[in-house]
Amino acid sequence: MREELLKINDLKISYLAEDNNKKAVKAVNKVSFKLNRGETLGIIGESGSGKTSIAMSIMGLLKNTAVEGEIIYDGIKLNGLDKKKLNKYRWKEIALVFQNRLEVLNPVLTVEKQIKEVLKEHKCKTKKEVNKRIKELFKMVGLNEQWLYMYPHELSGGMRQKVLIAMALACDPKLLIVDEPTSSLDILSKREITYLLKELQKKNKFSMIVISHDISVIRDLTTKIEVLYSGHILEEGLTKDLINNPMHIYTRGLINSSCDINIYQDLWGIPRKISSKVGNGCPFYQRCVQSSRECAEKLPELRYISIERKVACNKGGIITVLETKDLSKAFKFNRGKIDACKNVGIKVKAGEVAALIGESGCGKTTAAKIISGFMKEDKGDIYFKDERIYGFEAMKREYGIQIVFQDPFSSINSSFTVEKAVMEPLEILNIESKEKRKDIVKKALEDVGMAFDDESLTVRCNTLSGGERQRISIARSLVMKPKLLIADEITSMLDPSTKASILRLLKGLQNEKGFSMLFITHDLPVARKIADKVYVMNKGEIVEKGSALEIFNNPKCEYTKNLFDECFFGVI
Repeated sequence: MREELLKINDLKISYLAEDNNKKAVKAVNKVSFKLNRGETLGIIGESGSGKTSIAMSIMGLLKNTAVEGEIIYDGIKLNGLDKKKLNKYRWKEIALVFQNRLEVLNPVLTVEKQIKEVLKEHKCKTKKEVNKRIKELFKMVGLNEQWLYMYPHELSGGMRQKVLIAMALACDPKLLIVDEPTSSLDILSKREITYLLKELQKKNKFSMIVISHDISVIRDLTTKIEVLYSGHILEEGLTKDLINNPMHIYTRGLINSSCDINIYQDLWGIPRKISSKVGNGCPFYQRCVQSSRECAEKLPELRYISIERKVACNKGGIITVLETKDLSKAFKFNRGKIDACKNVGIKVKAGEVAALIGESGCGKTTAAKIISGFMKEDKGDIYFKDERIYGFEAMKREYGIQIVFQDPFSSINSSFTVEKAVMEPLEILNIESKEKRKDIVKKALEDVGMAFDDESLTVRCNTLSGGERQRISIARSLVMKPKLLIADEITSMLDPSTKASILRLLKGLQNEKGFSMLFITHDLPVARKIADKVYVMNKGEIVEKGSALEIFNNPKCEYTKNLFDECFFGVI
């Protein structure tokens, strides 16, 4: 078992206002974590989440702030020490590699003179020792000695970053804190700095805290991650587990926003805040796709949900919206039967897009019809938000399940007006007043990019194109505010341009409104573009499942490999 080196207990950091009439700004709120010797910890989060404030507080470099809680290094509480005692730990025990900006280094001093200042203050006594150590440091970080006599502005971004690393390692610290080491570097310099830090840690055996919003850097350098939002830790876990299977909505949003992780998908980010007011509840609830009234009022605790994994969520992490267990359906004929669905198990989590893929006739649409209630299963169970559902139960309610069918011409009565087609579910279920229903219809039409003035509402559906009808079908589903939308081959009858528009519209709405989606398709490039998770179906059975990146990059099942070979052969 590794020995503990750093422990943070209930750390609170507030920036004091110079104007007494203004309130202090809370940057960090009751953050706790620990770091063992030789371990590398990553801290991720959006800009302004409090990452750098934590680093600066460990170093004791914050000014005009109130710092509460404990920062314990090797058994010694650092916060509260006077400047003289704290200086014994800075650079010799704990060092910080600042974010790579020109103003970090003194513009009027050469690189050599700036490193000399650190060495004279903390490590070396004689001029000979200083010069020897500087040359060792430059060799260590892969810089030629000729750059010692240059000024910071004469160096490239990657070279300045190496100088900052050399300065931080000058006194052989036991803990190195690295703040956004690659944020302003090109791809080659970024790769070089990442490799350099990895090799230096392996060689010098120091512990390291890596602060970054670059998930690929965190993935390559760290063993454990703290996910920070608005000064709160929302998730903690081993790096590989957390990136492959995030358990908090915010963590998943950060990972899905990374081009290096999501190499196929469009980057949608995390929906913005509705209001700047935080309140006493979960700091993330305004942007969360599964939040409830409880989340606005109750601050969740960071709790274990499994070994090495903690999550701060009132619902215990990302909830499962849909789950099918052993779903089976057979069609009987004179000469026997066909198993359209055989023990099908599917899980769709809150805010997730799960793609069900396979050849035509493999059972995808049968599964969709059973889940939505249009067909009765022979056996198996369907759970919607942990509630066992039967038939149309989840279709006949707001915040339930809705389905958009493949053929937009047969799924809507052609003689209906646009208003009648979209409003029909509200009328059948007697939801809201007539006046309110019209407002809901107009908003849904606006969301799907259709005209919603009074004249457009009276247009008959038989005068619309296929793409327009499919938008009407989506609007018809949206008026019920679904938590799960089943999209069954919704672009298969559309031309490429209209298909692209519909897909972008649907994914944008899903990201904005936060509903989950079961996306059924035999169009593999579309599935690769839109899905978070993939289920591969063959002859009525699920033969492979996993994250979209995992399935498309490294399929295990022979059927999946053959399916992809036929589709992606020769495609880069």
